[in-house]
Amino acid sequence: MDRTQSRPDAKPWTFLTNHARVLIQIARDPDLRVREVAQGIGITERAAQLIINDLEEADYLTRTRVGRRNTYTINAHRPFRYPTEADHDVEALIDLFADRGI
Repeated sequence: MDRTQSRPDAKPWTFLTNHARVLIQIARDPDLRVREVAQGIGITERAAQLIINDLEEADYLTRTRVGRRNTYTINAHRPFRYPTEADHDVEALIDLFADRGI
């Protein structure tokens, strides 16, 4: 049995949140446009923009204006937000996924 396919009656869920997916997408290419981030993970542009704002407010990334575009810098030494994982930096997540598709 192929374990990568869900049963038809299974609830759809994933281990990674969209916040994690956005952070990984930006780590892969800091010059992506919001539209490209959204398309890359299958969410709306508005949702991607809200997540980018959340990540920026929490100091996980910094947005810099370059001409008419934004570029992002990841602060990979920030801890995970959930208390039981807070002793680990998000750098481990980025290192695990940034060089391949999720």
